[in-house]
Amino acid sequence: MSEAESQRRADEVRRSWLLSTPALIVLFLGAMGPLLIMVVYSFLTPGRYGNVEWVFSLDAWRGILFTRDIFDDTLKLADAHLTIFWRSLKLSLMTTILAFAVGFPTAWFIATRPRHMRAFWLFLITIPFWTNLLIRTFAINQIIRNEGFLNTALLKLGVISAPLQLIYTDTAVFIGMVYVYLPLMVLPLYAAIDRFDTRLLEAGYDLYASRLTVLRRIIFPIVKPGIVAGSILVFIPALGAYVTPRVLGGGKNMMIGNFIELQFGQGRNWPLGAALSVVLLIIVAAALLVYVRFANRDSTHG
Repeated sequence: MSEAESQRRADEVRRSWLLSTPALIVLFLGAMGPLLIMVVYSFLTPGRYGNVEWVFSLDAWRGILFTRDIFDDTLKLADAHLTIFWRSLKLSLMTTILAFAVGFPTAWFIATRPRHMRAFWLFLITIPFWTNLLIRTFAINQIIRNEGFLNTALLKLGVISAPLQLIYTDTAVFIGMVYVYLPLMVLPLYAAIDRFDTRLLEAGYDLYASRLTVLRRIIFPIVKPGIVAGSILVFIPALGAYVTPRVLGGGKNMMIGNFIELQFGQGRNWPLGAALSVVLLIIVAAALLVYVRFANRDSTHG
């Protein structure tokens, strides 16, 4: 490569960096800046009435898993914190699994309709996004509460003799999150299934494969990128959900998002809230790394 060519390429790289500098500054201030503040706050001492005191401390990180006994100041496992973490992971995984169980047949149905009808069905799937999340959650609240539509209908049909206690339980939170995040599962699955070559199904049946074998050995491997993408899109927001557990859980059934808000609010323990936020970010990053690993493996194998 000639010296002039090298200089030209160096100028292009320098020019591209200069052009992207404003976007990088906005990205740093809007994304990395608040994250760095949370990391710094997690190593400080909580203030008396909120905020922080600029004294280095690891108590916030220790407080994620341990708490001090009020009598002898010994450390013991923070059972309440572990329960909240377990509930968040459990409900997020259950939400992802049920969203896939409902979303896959839905996406398959849409992708196998005549092409001129698919836009209509996708339009119906995206209608919930037109409404604020809080309003949608309150709608679920009105359906499953003791005097709501579901209990009223079941009582009139004689299916139950007393209202089902669904509201302010983990079940209510689970139902609400599946309803809220279901479209995020359907759309990636539809995009993957829409590119599926149906002639592969005919080939499988010609080789005397059962429907279950075709589903497991042909359909799932081919649409796996859509499954992984949809699962990530559901699991990550479900893990950090705040509005749905707050409205349907009634404040008794907290998840990580509610617990973090509590530390910055009534708890007045900003370092612990910051440490919990960083832990949540680490969990989300781990989930994204799993997605990237699957995506890279799929591209490696063509």
